[in-house]
Amino acid sequence: MITSRNSNKRFKSTKRYIDKLGEAYSKLNIVRIDLGYKKPHSQNITLEDANKDLNCMLSNMRFKPSIFRHKVGYVCKIEYTKEKGVHLHMIIIFDGQKVKRGEYKADEIGKYWEEIVKEKGSYHNCHRNTYKKNGIGMLDYRDSEKRKILDEYVISYLCKDEQDIEVIKNDKRYRAFRRGTILKRIGNIGRPRTVTSIIRL
Repeated sequence: MITSRNSNKRFKSTKRYIDKLGEAYSKLNIVRIDLGYKKPHSQNITLEDANKDLNCMLSNMRFKPSIFRHKVGYVCKIEYTKEKGVHLHMIIIFDGQKVKRGEYKADEIGKYWEEIVKEKGSYHNCHRNTYKKNGIGMLDYRDSEKRKILDEYVISYLCKDEQDIEVIKNDKRYRAFRRGTILKRIGNIGRPRTVTSIIRL
């Protein structure tokens, strides 16, 4: 649930971000993964550590085409709890025409995270969960129902207030919320699409 002006602003701008990606790609594969640290290391990881590890992964994506070649965007939220310490909730968005298996891709990303942070790293593949309303995985641009679920259950959570990291935040440079930027595609995208709902049988 969006509760503040700042989080509502993030939510609306992130919806526009997904809209722009949907205009460029007829199918998006929304890969959701939680990245974190094993105990007892998790209790000693700082917000600075987590940001450095995340920056390392984001910067190195271009050197790992076997995993990230068809990545078109991402949204990430850093959280802190006493139980888990600092951890990250993330969706990495791929061209759905090129990447079909979201669960397999999430494992690839998680294992790469473990390579970056060595023996301290852990991850959870959210595609192994059972959701009553599932907004992750393959998203067709015509599927307004699934897009609504993505917005209400995934994007809204990633955009919520960051007060949970305030207890460990000692540098204003470190943000809880991160998002990719839209890159212009080369070539003709094609005719404007007419968006209709997919009827589920």
